Amino acid sequence: MRSIWKQHFALNKLNNHRVGGLAEMLEIKIVSRGNNWLRAEMPVKSKHLQPFGIVHGGATASLAETVASIAGWLCVDGKTQRTVGLELNINHLKAINSGTLTAKATAIHVGRLTQVWQIDIHNQDFKQVSTSRLTVTVIPAKR
Repeated sequence: MRSIWKQHFALNKLNNHRVGGLAEMLEIKIVSRGNNWLRAEMPVKSKHLQPFGIVHGGATASLAETVASIAGWLCVDGKTQRTVGLELNINHLKAINSGTLTAKATAIHVGRLTQVWQIDIHNQDFKQVSTSRLTVTVIPAKR
């Protein structure tokens, strides 16, 4: 399979882009990539939990949107284009209260104006925690 990436960054450089934002606060890190997918991890800590002691759905949704948004951005000309989330659909399948979550964003459609990404999140035992789809739109970069 041919690579979909238009931008090529070392993983540590991608992680530097998260400084000061939600991804840094949640400790989301990009850990690997393939020809049409990008993978990120998020440790489960007390700041990720809701009052019932399980991972907050918003934290899982943030992990999904973060990894897919970064993947989408890597598929465009970063100097002239940006990608922003248009719609996120997520199904929470398993309650988690510890460990590390791994999210894999796989391209379903990479078009000129829109992209669709499938994001599957698993725990450290490779049990599926959630599944989601993110649609992003491609917009011009502000100069």
